[in-house]
Amino acid sequence: MANSNHYGNPRSAPIHLFEKTQFMIYEMRTYDLKPRSLAEVEKRFGEAYEHRKKYSPLAAFWHTEIGPLNQIVHVWPYRDLAERARIRAAAVKDGSWPPKIGEFVLGMRSDIMIPFSISPELKPGKMGPYFEMRTYTYPSGELPRIMKTWENAIQARLQFGPVCAIWYSELGGLNKFVHVWPYPTLDQRHALRNKARAAGVWPPYAKAEKEGGVGYSLLTQENKILMPAAFSPLQ
Repeated sequence: MANSNHYGNPRSAPIHLFEKTQFMIYEMRTYDLKPRSLAEVEKRFGEAYEHRKKYSPLAAFWHTEIGPLNQIVHVWPYRDLAERARIRAAAVKDGSWPPKIGEFVLGMRSDIMIPFSISPELKPGKMGPYFEMRTYTYPSGELPRIMKTWENAIQARLQFGPVCAIWYSELGGLNKFVHVWPYPTLDQRHALRNKARAAGVWPPYAKAEKEGGVGYSLLTQENKILMPAAFSPLQ
């Protein structure tokens, strides 16, 4: 959970090694919705989740505030694909899942994400309420270089604020990695990003090049600002 030191006095914020996550994969499901349907979708989803959560927990449920509008993103942690299949089958057999929102959904995508070694576990708690999700597409074969560069840079970046997730895609849209950053306000996002850049420790490729190393290549970048639904374990 976020500590006020992350924002009030970032230089004094303690840095800890990440705990090893008990979950090995995260399923990130992204749905595009019809305009003006979000409130009803979240209501129905939340009601259905009350029955679904006895099978496995939801990690986070967000809707877009800035970026592609009328979109929800829900994240489910599993130990492996076999557990995912077993739990989903049991929930569907129960009859209370999936939530009855089909009439509002225009498109659905599912991506299986694997955490970087430096990624914290996505745990319930209050870290936002604003979450920036950045999705980068990289050339084939570039992931090992990206991982190494981020491993070398992340501790310096954490002096300015926490990270929620750093994942790469295993199934779904390939050659992508996603990182999610929590902020108490959008003004704080702007201020912390500028401080990290001014310190020369971020972004990771810039730090690597400044230190005489080699950065990494990207093909595309996109970001969106997300906000949690009332029933999301991560707020």
